[in-house]
Amino acid sequence: MAVIKKIESRKILDSRGDFTIEVDVYLDDGSMGRASVPSGASKGRYEAFRVTDIDKALSNIQILAKSLIGQKAEDQQRIDIAMINTDGTANKSNLGGNVILAISLAVCEAAAKSAKIPLFKYIAQTSGIKIDKFKLPIPMFNIINGGKHADNNLPFQEFMVIPSGNKSFKQRVEEGVDIFHQLKTDLKAMKLSTNVGDEGGFAPKLNTNEEAMELLTNAIVKAGYKPREDTGIGIDVAASAITNFSAVTYPLSPISYYQKISNTYPITLIEDGLGEDDWDGWTKLTATIGNKVKIIGDDLYTTNPNRLQKGVAQKCANGIIIKPDQIGTLTETFKTIRMAKESNYTIIISHRSGETESTFISDLAVGVGADLIKTGAPSRGERVAKYNQLIRIEEELV
Repeated sequence: MAVIKKIESRKILDSRGDFTIEVDVYLDDGSMGRASVPSGASKGRYEAFRVTDIDKALSNIQILAKSLIGQKAEDQQRIDIAMINTDGTANKSNLGGNVILAISLAVCEAAAKSAKIPLFKYIAQTSGIKIDKFKLPIPMFNIINGGKHADNNLPFQEFMVIPSGNKSFKQRVEEGVDIFHQLKTDLKAMKLSTNVGDEGGFAPKLNTNEEAMELLTNAIVKAGYKPREDTGIGIDVAASAITNFSAVTYPLSPISYYQKISNTYPITLIEDGLGEDDWDGWTKLTATIGNKVKIIGDDLYTTNPNRLQKGVAQKCANGIIIKPDQIGTLTETFKTIRMAKESNYTIIISHRSGETESTFISDLAVGVGADLIKTGAPSRGERVAKYNQLIRIEEELV
């Protein structure tokens, strides 16, 4: 296998017009891997530290680069552990999780190119995750944006449509597009804004979260699909990002509120329905409705194997959001996914609200056998790029 010859980095723009980092890893056989790192508006408290001074981040990349020249690109775990040890902190606060991750992902892509195999197949080989047969993840289309993802008055952060049933990925995308356009038509008829938020979904000024769920249900029906049977609704509450969360579900408790709306609307998934430190609440929520609704932890887990281990022991949630930038290396991401799979958790690979045009997470989702993928609405180039890459992968697997 080829060895690392050179590492270069630069400042690029993300989808919010903020600067982020991009890294190129060159191998001595001419192969090159490129990676960029997104950022989230709604961040979990336990995510890896992010260096926001991009010039400082670029300087830190070169600090790591000096120690990685000559390393075999196929030694992903060894390279990642070396970078973790060089940083020397639990949350990567010296060099930055974004700095370390950019190199980690670029090394992986370079090694895949050197091996002359598709990235998703290389990920499957190097992850240590057993895949009996490659499958395409189910897309989660965030078509109404709220919370920190939009400039409107909706407390909940994401309202998603999730195709169900036995369909190809391409068919699922067509379904999401149908409902997306139907919703746009409905919003126009109501003289509501059809401007889009950070993740490509519409961001109308609605009165309540329930109104958003009603709009989605109606759009599903008008587009020719059956709620729940053909298409479910997922909500990302992002409870930790809501200042006065109890007021949002008043007069009901959060758990009673989720029971009510999951009976009223075709809700099949609730993400971050409680605060990131409310372990007992998560256990109760999962015990109460986890048999009919996927209870997904994002801020609760932050792709951290130690937090996941605690959650599994306490029966908190039955699914997990995976965001590599939350933990900082591909190796640690793989570890968390392996643990989640062993615990029969639903695995969801996710983008961030401040994205780049990178399609790495599309290959990651297929390579680790993820159940679903979150990459926004079928709108905005940085979101659509991920869907298009998955359509290409599906063609390759036929």
